[in-house]
Amino acid sequence: MPPRETTTPSVDHPVMDRITSLTGGAGAGVPRKYTTADVEKHSTPDDCWLIVHGKVYDVTSFVPRHPGGNMIWVKAGGDCTQLFDSYHPIKTQAVLDKYYIGEVQRVSGDEKKIIEYNDDMKKGKFYMDCKVAVEKYFKDTKQDPRVHVEMYVKTFVILAGVAVCHYCSFFLTSSFLVSAVFAALHGMWKAEVGVSIQHDANHGAYGKSRGFLHAMQLTLDVVGASSFMWRQQHVVGHHAYTNVEGVDPDIRCAPEKDIRRVNEHQPHESYHPLQHVYLFFAYGLLSFKSCFADDFNAWASGRIGWVKVAKFTRGEAVSFWGSKVLWAFYYLYLPATYSPHSGLRIVALVTITEVITGWLLAFMFQVAHVVGDVRFFKLSEEGKLNLGWGESQLYSSADFAHGSKFWMHFSGGLNYQVAHHLFPGVCHCHYPAIAPIIMKVAKEYGLEYAVYPTFWSALSAHFTHLKNVGQKTYVPSLQTIG
Repeated sequence: MPPRETTTPSVDHPVMDRITSLTGGAGAGVPRKYTTADVEKHSTPDDCWLIVHGKVYDVTSFVPRHPGGNMIWVKAGGDCTQLFDSYHPIKTQAVLDKYYIGEVQRVSGDEKKIIEYNDDMKKGKFYMDCKVAVEKYFKDTKQDPRVHVEMYVKTFVILAGVAVCHYCSFFLTSSFLVSAVFAALHGMWKAEVGVSIQHDANHGAYGKSRGFLHAMQLTLDVVGASSFMWRQQHVVGHHAYTNVEGVDPDIRCAPEKDIRRVNEHQPHESYHPLQHVYLFFAYGLLSFKSCFADDFNAWASGRIGWVKVAKFTRGEAVSFWGSKVLWAFYYLYLPATYSPHSGLRIVALVTITEVITGWLLAFMFQVAHVVGDVRFFKLSEEGKLNLGWGESQLYSSADFAHGSKFWMHFSGGLNYQVAHHLFPGVCHCHYPAIAPIIMKVAKEYGLEYAVYPTFWSALSAHFTHLKNVGQKTYVPSLQTIG
């Protein structure tokens, strides 16, 4: 591993840096070198550097014109290789090259700052062939990957459902039974915001307008959770490094006494043999935990597991705190003040809503990556995985209920999890069309593609896996790739 340079290059003049890197400065043809610490200093929309495939780019001037809006600085100052490859068409590399300023000089401690997969963005590689085939599909059909009329229709239905059921839960009637039915429906519609509207929007997969995209991102904030924190955990951590032990925040666990164990690399506790029972009930607390605890813990600690949370911009700070106040006002204060129900009943109605939301979110996300037919990965000491990133997404994801229009819409396309992970910037209403394309390429390469016939078989596989991995003697049926 190359040693740290004894003289740190100046990073105060990006324009001159770019000229120096292209001309070679004192040594013609020698690119400028930057450590990850140098790049991390440039981590805001007004000063935005990125690392992609070991090269450093200053994209500050492009930030206001980025079609995906704020997605460009979701991991500013860090390694965005996997995010760049999965969100952009192949031709975008030529655009990025205009902002090249130098190369990364790796030093000790970078093993988890730059995680290396085998390069599968070359001709004759699985992921490159998938991208070529999917891009050809959209070109031939003259469709925009981020636009689908069904998405706009379902957005209206979901948001109307949230508003109507919120009102009916707390204010329509003094009948607790009727209100409880609407509270359950309210929880369902809130979960639909999570898996459909905000999920696409916070992946930059919703429409052409940056303003409308941002508004749809904030639908998550309106129902109680933070879209900013969600992007940090889900996009920066989970999507870039799916099922990588110690890195993917969605499978993180405490060093000891954690409530769950999802793979053989995690510590085993005496109560884990029963996790398939108690986690069923614990999943109902997911929405409570996110809205009332996780967002604030991430803000206070600056971390979500391995992921270092980016600093708020002024607008993001206003959105975070303002939406929390708005949510508390309409969801907690107004019912407590104006509902015909007693305080105890209001607490019960809120609990019904949040438990239904938590269950639906947990069930639909967990069946995608925590089942016995997917793989978990272990990094080498150098921070490397001996497979391509596209292959890792295929191996770590499972689909269910292919061909079901209901499950495609109800799960927000999560039943086409492989398509979602390989092409997260594509509206989920397109997944039924591109999944067969991906399956065809996977078959040509002899790669596994896990599909459960129904949602219920996928859910059963999840709890079966929890039961199996809860045993101290558990040995995975699929070999861990590292």
